[in-house]
Amino acid sequence: MRTIRVHQPGGPEALVLEDLPVPTPGEGQVLVRLQAIGVNYIDTYKRAGLYKVPTPFTLGEEGAGVVEAVGAGVTSVAPGDLVVYCNVQGSYAEYALVPAEKVVKVPPGLSVKTAVAGMLQGLTAHYLVKSTYPLKAGETCLVHAGAGGVGLLLIQMAKMLGARVIATASSEEKRRLAREAGGDFALPYESFDQKVRELTEGRGVDVVYDGVGQATFEGSLNSLRVRGMLVLYGQSSGPVPPFDPQVLNQKGGLYLTRPSLWHYTQTREELLWRASEVMGWALEGRLKIRIGAEFPLDQAAEAHRALQGRATTGKVLLIP
Repeated sequence: MRTIRVHQPGGPEALVLEDLPVPTPGEGQVLVRLQAIGVNYIDTYKRAGLYKVPTPFTLGEEGAGVVEAVGAGVTSVAPGDLVVYCNVQGSYAEYALVPAEKVVKVPPGLSVKTAVAGMLQGLTAHYLVKSTYPLKAGETCLVHAGAGGVGLLLIQMAKMLGARVIATASSEEKRRLAREAGGDFALPYESFDQKVRELTEGRGVDVVYDGVGQATFEGSLNSLRVRGMLVLYGQSSGPVPPFDPQVLNQKGGLYLTRPSLWHYTQTREELLWRASEVMGWALEGRLKIRIGAEFPLDQAAEAHRALQGRATTGKVLLIP
């Protein structure tokens, strides 16, 4: 099978196409013949060595396709089932071995591309607004990278909950997409914290959902109300440097958390709850999942360049 491997951390050129044997599922495992693969910022962190992974390794954490075979003890799915999964290393390939407890059946009527495009990023948006800082009707949130894969979903889910949404994006076209998704305001990054204060009559927002990191961190803190929360769930612009926690006191007794999806899918029940809500909303048309770009598997390096170069909106997919 064709697979994308990393032998040494580096830039997109570190992604190497190789042929490996098709694996055999062991006990509790499912072999999935992949039809669509999700590309996520965490893939770039691992490729670059920002997140340490023993080399060599197959990149990717998210995929969807048809169950080819199951190992001993697997009863939740059967060969022929269409499934989707995330948070399992090794999806940049034609086949993937996945723990059965991690796969979710794709409901009838939902395309495989939409299912995978809504999995890791959809579940991320879900835990952010439902669990990390449970948004309430009438509250105001700031969503950075509002035209990105997570950002567009965050905006829509926040509006479902009755919140007011201020988004940021780097171009007028991206800001238009953020507004079309339901954003009440869409701002450029320049001096966004001052504009947020103006829009909230000096109070600040209740929560900032920040997947950008270094470039927006200080402004995100400046945008919060007293006892507001900064949810730093990504770092597309780079990691935030160390800082004095006293800053949180000085800026209003603020809360800061750095979660990941793994923390919010600790049980299969929690995984199925989040996935069923996200895919259910997509089926009902309440949640529009935008696929911004598709690349063949052997062009994974180009997909990474496009993602990191802010040349994409919505979800980026690889197609085996």
